[in-house]
Amino acid sequence: MKIHTLPGYIQHIYLAEDSEGLLLLDGCSRADVDKVCLYITSTLGRPLSDLRLIVVTHMHPDHAGGAMRLRERTGAQVASHPKAAAWYKGLGGRTAHIIDLLLTWWVADRVGKAKESIWYNPILAPDILLKDKQALPIFTNWQVLYTPGHTDHDLSVMHVPSKQAYIADVLVKVKGKLVPPYPLCHPNQYRESLKTLAQSSIDTFFCAHVPPTAKSDIDFEHVIDNAPVKPKNHWHSSKNRIKKKLFGFTKDH
Repeated sequence: MKIHTLPGYIQHIYLAEDSEGLLLLDGCSRADVDKVCLYITSTLGRPLSDLRLIVVTHMHPDHAGGAMRLRERTGAQVASHPKAAAWYKGLGGRTAHIIDLLLTWWVADRVGKAKESIWYNPILAPDILLKDKQALPIFTNWQVLYTPGHTDHDLSVMHVPSKQAYIADVLVKVKGKLVPPYPLCHPNQYRESLKTLAQSSIDTFFCAHVPPTAKSDIDFEHVIDNAPVKPKNHWHSSKNRIKKKLFGFTKDH
């Protein structure tokens, strides 16, 4: 098994290659679709049909935005957690989707990328639903890990023989330090997810926004101890700003 790393629009893209074909470890963004297809055909010299499975770890634009378009172009199946399809449902969900698209452009601008089309259908229609600890279909050496916290449906995937895992946005880096992601919608579940990863047999972690990192270089206990105890997301941030404007303080302070 070999993992190819591609520079995505605002994140790392990981494409696993083995005897079963190609496995995309996340759905990337709409802006990455052409890049992934070109890499498969030109760099790897393989037909697009060799991409057999796309895992959507969660529904944010840089993780789900390219999944359905890649399915159309390659015939690959799309797999996600059962809760993923409902993440952006309803008026609140649609509003959050628009905010997340704007945040993606903001991050792109921060890293010197031009504004590209990143719109995608906020309601995912996966072919396969994944459960905690099951083996991935087709790629049975990969195991699913349910690691919620960033959202209610985050998935990580572990290649059991090599003890490597892709954990998407479970950890990000700010000012050189590994920290929880934003938003953090479920702090208690997040801590449990970190404990699961810390106690696992994984030796190397691949993240969407952090270079591959050895387990020995991650101070899980420090991240757990310093993780927020209350949700940090668009709604809570906006609510706290309003309270601060009106009353000069928030309940969190």
